[in-house]
Amino acid sequence: MQIAVVLLNYNGAKWLKKFLPVVIERSKNACIYVIDNGSQDESLTYLGSFAEIEVIELDRNYGYAGGYNRGLKKVKEELAVLLNTDIEPAENWLQPLIKFMNGHPDYAACQPKILSYERKSYFEYAGAAGGMLDRYGIPFCRGRIFSTVEEDRGQYDQYVDIFWASGAALCIRVKDFFEVGAFDERFVAHQEEIDLCWRFWLRGKKVGFIPDSIVYHVGGGTLPYNSPRKVYLNIRNNLLMLSKNLPQREQKKIFFIKWCIDMLIFLMYVFQGKFVHATQIIKARKDARKMKKFSLSYLNSEHYPDMVFRKSVLWLYFIKRKKFFYQMTD
Repeated sequence: MQIAVVLLNYNGAKWLKKFLPVVIERSKNACIYVIDNGSQDESLTYLGSFAEIEVIELDRNYGYAGGYNRGLKKVKEELAVLLNTDIEPAENWLQPLIKFMNGHPDYAACQPKILSYERKSYFEYAGAAGGMLDRYGIPFCRGRIFSTVEEDRGQYDQYVDIFWASGAALCIRVKDFFEVGAFDERFVAHQEEIDLCWRFWLRGKKVGFIPDSIVYHVGGGTLPYNSPRKVYLNIRNNLLMLSKNLPQREQKKIFFIKWCIDMLIFLMYVFQGKFVHATQIIKARKDARKMKKFSLSYLNSEHYPDMVFRKSVLWLYFIKRKKFFYQMTD
């Protein structure tokens, strides 16, 4: 089965110069695409020096979701890895992904092990060893829970199902991607991959973690962690995702709990003197209420996918003081 490696770029010439040659060298027999989101830096000039890649030029910046939705329509391969431009893949990183997806047609997506580029023996914040979702809709990762990042000691070196695969290195079946409605472009960026994977699960497809495939992620290369904009997008998009996918009977309770959690975060930022961050929480909640619910016929489900983590990650992490995922499953 043919595979494409698809990078989305917006004014990221410095990352292309640093990592694109490595991606090409270590992605033998794959078709390399770069979707350019209307860059105004020297990205297109630099990309013109590579005859072996296909550049898909968009007229403006459509964000992560919109950029990939448009660019993937021009990808001919059955499988595609959506790869951040600030990632260095390890040697032979593609083969385990291809082998797994070829042998498991019931899987719509998977992700490699994502380690830190700066500290290569540690997991990286955005994806680690696969994403999970707790009972209140809070996303976290095996190997990274809130600010606690684990060292990779082989503790997650098993092929397992995960709730969501990281958008930093997301391997998908292109057909399944479009059949569930692609990315929701209202998200712009952040948690759109969680929303996508939730829709995969509701449609009877699976998402997996492939430990034999390894990539090294700089992290924060496109939008710094804990920036006000990131805080806004994460809170707004999480509320939007829950309104779309939660069973109706669960929504009232969970939205109340989410309100309590967001207000605690608001107060934390106020006490820290981060007033811009605090105002972004209020704005995110207000904007989320304005967005209409999005539904498709096969999403009218009254059950959680089996992969939802049935406990509260906040309770386990802050009250029970369990900092690592393997402790939470004891």
